[in-house]
Amino acid sequence: MFTDKATVEVTNNAGQSRFELWLNGEIVGILGYWDMEADGRPVRSKRTGTPIVSFQHTVIVEDFGHRGLAALMVGRALDTARENGWKVRPVCTYLQRFVVANPEYRDLLVPV
Repeated sequence: MFTDKATVEVTNNAGQSRFELWLNGEIVGILGYWDMEADGRPVRSKRTGTPIVSFQHTVIVEDFGHRGLAALMVGRALDTARENGWKVRPVCTYLQRFVVANPEYRDLLVPV
């Protein structure tokens, strides 16, 4: 799949409201999110006060598809959501399928 020297990094680019997947210093994927206040904080549920972020769409550059990179990026984005105390509205159909295959993330989801 990758050479021993490949470096993969997933970053949260909050200014662009997206997670970015970097492979050897080149951006090859994004996962856009929404429901942010003007100051960059997530919108909070009126009922519970919990931050809720909608994960909108996962995109991987075509030349890098079918290598498991989308799953890596989505998993790390969900880990970040958990670390930040966010709940996730899974608008992205890829993310929905990912959570079916990885039920340990189901507790993060709120209905679309």
